[in-house]
Amino acid sequence: MGIFKAYDIRGKFPKELDAALARRIGASFARLLGAKRLAVGRDMRTHSPEVQGAVIEGIRDMGCDVLDIGLASTPMAYFAIGSQDVDGGLNVTASHNPGEYNGMKLCSRGARPISAANGILDIERMCAEPQPPPAARRGEVKRIELLDAYADHVARFAKLERPMTVAIDAANGMAAYTLPPILKRIQGLTAHTLFMELDGSFPNHEANPIKEENLRDVQALTRQHKAHFGVGFDGDADRCCFVDETGRTVSADLMTALLARQFLAAKPGAPVVYDLRSSWVVKEEIQRAGGQALRDRVGHSFIKATMRAKNAVFAGELSGHFYFADNFVSDSGEIAFVSALSMLSRGSEPFSRRVESLRRYHATGEINFHNDDKDGTIKALVAKYKDGRQDMLDGVTVEFGDLSSPDWWWFNVRASNTEPLLRLNLEARNAATRDARRAELVAMLGTPEH
Repeated sequence: MGIFKAYDIRGKFPKELDAALARRIGASFARLLGAKRLAVGRDMRTHSPEVQGAVIEGIRDMGCDVLDIGLASTPMAYFAIGSQDVDGGLNVTASHNPGEYNGMKLCSRGARPISAANGILDIERMCAEPQPPPAARRGEVKRIELLDAYADHVARFAKLERPMTVAIDAANGMAAYTLPPILKRIQGLTAHTLFMELDGSFPNHEANPIKEENLRDVQALTRQHKAHFGVGFDGDADRCCFVDETGRTVSADLMTALLARQFLAAKPGAPVVYDLRSSWVVKEEIQRAGGQALRDRVGHSFIKATMRAKNAVFAGELSGHFYFADNFVSDSGEIAFVSALSMLSRGSEPFSRRVESLRRYHATGEINFHNDDKDGTIKALVAKYKDGRQDMLDGVTVEFGDLSSPDWWWFNVRASNTEPLLRLNLEARNAATRDARRAELVAMLGTPEH
């Protein structure tokens, strides 16, 4: 896979992505949108100023004006694109990837995502072609500060009903920049923080909270300060993961179920979108709260499109992305954190007890496999499990048995949109069935990635 991915542009700097290529990407992006004005932000990586500067110059070459928003989390960049009169924009970031990587996340007007399906591959093609001459009028650059406006926007999601204590691990990423003004705006909040220094080398741990080992620090901090919960952010703050007051990790699908209740209370009967890897409990809880449960394929471009088409109020993915209708139908780790804060401030029941009732099925979690014949393997799975209820929405999903039966189970196997992997998610009524079926599938899928 090259640097032009399913949902973003990402590669090692400067070997795969350098300033010259960044300038071509900027010019191609402006051409793709026929843009007159674009917003451009950047993360804290040491080479992000150089990459951002090159992108801006490429945009200007096409006669397009630029709003330079400076340092920004990716959700803050979405806010800029959604709230300002621009034709789109991008954030220079490599998200959770190590410090030697850089890249871009791109949107059109209204913070609508640009993916491989609707523009990234076109940009790749244009970058490979001879570049057009610069426009007669060179675009102008205007530097604007939006951090306070974004903090105001996020803080509006906070409605605390009692004092709360929280532990936060910013992972030396962009949450360290956006959170301080947000925290100051929330009355009744005590925050204990870790790794709030912007450092694109990520000296403390990888900025990927999906991996359990990257949550150990915030788990310890939560227990140390007897916080109501803890939260860890990824590098560009568009994802976050939660731990309860005991330090136990709460998976993102269970958070989707919990948060769905909150948004459905404000908008009864509304659709809520969840990705097909999520626990069966998510659909059950959305329906129990009176909402319309909409199952969707994995990936933010699909989730956001479905939200717009169905007027959904909220969405969540197993990867730790949470999406909000009142946030330009975009994901935000900061808003997810504030929403969880508001939810958990209602009543005195501890986080662990609220989650426990949702752990009624036994899941494997997502297991990754390197596989040289992904399509062939999925075809083999379709044939082997033909007696189950199948769908091919994303990879193959198969369900067996009746939900009330102790032998009920289901699985999904899909090819990653971002890495050369097959991903397995499996859930069963009991642990014995889960373990037996997992062993059966592992034998077909190969050696799990560690």
